[in-house]
Parts: sequence; structure tokens; C-alpha cells
Amino acid sequence: MNMRKKILMVCEAFGGGVFAYVSQLCNDMCDEFDVYLAYAIRPQTPKNYKEALDERVHLIEVKNFGHLKNPFVDIRLIKELRQIERELNPDVIHLHSSIAGGIGRIAFKGKVNTVVYTPHGYAFVLMGKDSLKIRMYKWLEKILGKGNSITLTCCESEDKVAKTVSKRTAYVETGVNLEDLSNSLDGIQPIRSEKFTVYTLGRICQQKQPELFNRIAELVPEARFVWIGDGELANRLTASNIEITGWKPRKEALAMAKGADIYVLCSLGEAIAMSLIENMFIKKLCLVSNVMGNKSVIVDGINGYLCDKAEDYAARIKQAMLSFPTKLSQKAYEDVLNIYNTHEMKKKYVDFYNSVCK
Repeated sequence: MNMRKKILMVCEAFGGGVFAYVSQLCNDMCDEFDVYLAYAIRPQTPKNYKEALDERVHLIEVKNFGHLKNPFVDIRLIKELRQIERELNPDVIHLHSSIAGGIGRIAFKGKVNTVVYTPHGYAFVLMGKDSLKIRMYKWLEKILGKGNSITLTCCESEDKVAKTVSKRTAYVETGVNLEDLSNSLDGIQPIRSEKFTVYTLGRICQQKQPELFNRIAELVPEARFVWIGDGELANRLTASNIEITGWKPRKEALAMAKGADIYVLCSLGEAIAMSLIENMFIKKLCLVSNVMGNKSVIVDGINGYLCDKAEDYAARIKQAMLSFPTKLSQKAYEDVLNIYNTHEMKKKYVDFYNSVCK
């Protein structure tokens, strides 16, 4: 008789960093639990997504995620999710990102299963300046947070935000798969420049604050700045010493990362950025904004630097150009080995799921 507990993951935002996180989590949990993944195909979903998942993960494509107009009143989607829950009767339902988290907490309200919600970065934090839309997101999170679901975040600083909108909270630090990352890095020759190079990567959007990155570049004209990626706000990067590379294959992006001197992450907020953990592992000096997510990982002056304004980043870059703080990048590397890896994350998740199973 199969006595293994059942975990149902629900993920509408099945692309980018959330895809990497959820697929890794599903794979890691297969040894201990029966894992089911209810997901939606999005433009950002990798074409070969099934290859990234352990064959023991049971896949359920949720049809009504595909044509959402207003997720909070989509009766068809609520019915479909409830039907999946009835058929599986999972012990834990784990909702990933805000749409699955919003609609899922409505669909599964009053059910006997344990419902867990991971926001992967709160929309009302990541969207920046105060607006009616941001206030509405926060209000919705507060309403939904009054129920019995547990908000499980990716780090201590996101947990502090969660406590302002949710009754029950916990956190498990994000980790990268060190074996996969080491294999990816093997044999990759760094792409170096004669000039001291500062780089970032990701979508050029409001959350990543391209205007701030541009201002930092203007303050350090003697350095070369590189943005690996593209996006709707690329026109904000106007400094003459910035190169926008567009999207690059992973191996080429890693080669550019290995050849750079400093990694900058000047975003409005993060859950925990996988790219930050990866750059710590490849021993880059990391300069990050002093915000949710980043400040849980980087301890100022110990394993990197926290910065509040463009002048802070510029001062640290100029300092490193004169005398590179190798001790900090070494400590960052050791922190990944000891804390921010999937081996540690797996142990904590197994303990968490076992503790909340009813």
C-alpha cells in the first residue's frame, strides 16, 4: 500500500526563474513524496520543459490558465482546480506566484488539505512607486492572507514582508543546483575585456531599475558596463560606456559572467535572485540594492556590498578598481556551498512538508 504523502504544485508563471525553482523543487521532492504539477504553458516556458522534470513528476496541464481575463473571477479555472484536487486528494497544495496564489487560495478555501503559497517576490514590492494598482495588490494579499494558508517565502527579508499581509508564514532559503552549475561552467573560457567590467543580466524592465544602472555607469566612465539581456526599457540605458548584448545562450552568458569583474543587481526587490547566487558561486564581487531578498543574502562588507544609491555603487566600483576585495568574493562562494544550494534547500523542504501535512 502506498503511504507516501501527495504534494500538488500549482504554477501559472511557468517560465524564467520560477520555472527553474519549481522544476528543481519537484525533482528534489520525488524521493520523499508523490509529486503532481498543475501548470500552464506560457511564452517564457522552455520548449523542452518536460526534459527538465524528473519522469516521476505527474504533469497536469491546466487548460483555463491559458485564457485568463480576470483571474479572481474566473469560475472555469476555479472549477478545474477543484476537480484536480478532488481527483488527487493531495496532502499539501503548494501555489507558486501571485496568479496561482490568488486564484488557488480562493479555489481551495475551506478544504482540509494544507495550502501553501510562495509569491516568488511580491508584486506590490517589485512594481516600485506607489500607485492604485500596487495598493490593490497589497489589499488582495491582505484579504487572502487572513485564511489558513501558509505563506512560504524564499528568504528572511521576504518573510518580514509576508508577515505584514499574512497570518501564517515561514521561509526556506533558495538554493542553486551546484552540480548542474559546475557542469555548466566546466570548460567555459571567460570572455574578458581589457577594461574593468561591471555587468548585470535579465530583462530590462522597471523592477531591474535600468535608470539607476545607467546613472552608475555615468559616474564611473572609466569602466565598461554590460547588460546581458533586453527589454522594454532598453532605451533608458543611454550612457556611452554601456553595452546591451541582447539575450544570449546560457553558455555564452556564463562566459561573459566569468570574464567580468563585478556583478550588479540594482533591482527594486527580489525573492532571492538565482543570478545573484550563481555570481557568488563564480566568485564575482556582488553589489546589490539594499532591498527585500538581496539583504538576506549579502551582508554588507562581508560577502559583498549593499547599496542605497548610485553614488554607493560607484564608490565601491572605484575602490575595487584600485584594490579588489578578494576576501568578500571568497566568502560569498563559501556561503553558497554552505547555505544557498539545493541540497540544503531539499532537506528544509522535506522537513517543512512533513511538519505541515495533516
